[in-house]
Amino acid sequence: MYNHRTVRKFIFVLILFLGIALVFLSFGELQTIIETLQKSRLRYVFIALIVQSLWFLVIGRMYRSIYHLLGMDDSTLSLSLVAVAATFVNVIAPTAGVGGIALFAAEAKRRGHPTGKATVAGALFLLFDQAAFLCILAVGWLILLRRNHLSAGDITASLILLMIACAIGLMLYLGYRSARTLGNVLAGIARLVNRALKPFLHRDYLREERAHEFAGEIADGLSGVTHEPRKLISPILFGLLNKVLLIIVLWCSFLSFEVPSTAGTIISGFSIGYLFMIVSPTPSGMGVVEGVMALALGSLGIEWSQAVIVTLVYRSITFWFPLGIGALAFRRLNVNENGTTTT
Repeated sequence: MYNHRTVRKFIFVLILFLGIALVFLSFGELQTIIETLQKSRLRYVFIALIVQSLWFLVIGRMYRSIYHLLGMDDSTLSLSLVAVAATFVNVIAPTAGVGGIALFAAEAKRRGHPTGKATVAGALFLLFDQAAFLCILAVGWLILLRRNHLSAGDITASLILLMIACAIGLMLYLGYRSARTLGNVLAGIARLVNRALKPFLHRDYLREERAHEFAGEIADGLSGVTHEPRKLISPILFGLLNKVLLIIVLWCSFLSFEVPSTAGTIISGFSIGYLFMIVSPTPSGMGVVEGVMALALGSLGIEWSQAVIVTLVYRSITFWFPLGIGALAFRRLNVNENGTTTT
């Protein structure tokens, strides 16, 4: 169930978002903002909300394809519920996606699935999701290069994303090859973290024994992966589909205010925004994406005030709407855990 700390974090994120919106809009020309808002066509906002709702189901279907890869099965609706709840957890308690993976492991245990395989499913989801986005990012890069708008910041953020994806892939490979080797690597990381935090906490933050236990769980989960490459196609395709749906949401955000755009502008703007959402130190890129994406759209020829409005509408649909649904899903899962209802 919710606690006061969770509520305070949620309120802080909300105030931060509203503050960013106020600052951005104050820098735009008031007359231009009013003219843009007067052109609003709410039907496209509703279409964007429907597309975002379909995104929830695609995420659940992607998890189901990964579950099949690991020899497990669950319904798309159930996995969509856990996935959207995990989105809420990762925002309220940001731990680089670990909180969401832990939620999947807990739900898997409750449903009778091996927790090790559920943990691997979460890691594979991150890997496939980032691999799919790298394909979209490559297209965005080509567009930015052609328009001579590719900046050093975009290149740096892309390299960070690539390193994250490589790190996840390396961990999965080590777990597949040898649980002992992965355990030694994780234990070494735990020692480095403990050594860095010891002067502040005066105790060990991570248990090295747990690192070896976790490595064993991952190895157990990966034991269900077969050597049939065709089974890897499905989760990657669903990963690409969920990115296409988000691009459609951004397109609808442009149409909602009759802001002129091209396919290249939408794809490259989405690529930059999603990239910084992943590599940002704030939860789901809070505060960073709003600024970077608006600047990116502005550099691509969109008027500043219009770029800000489009960005805020897009983020409201792709961040705040899922966050609200995720809060309800998280509460539902908590109620289920207490045995008062069923999914």
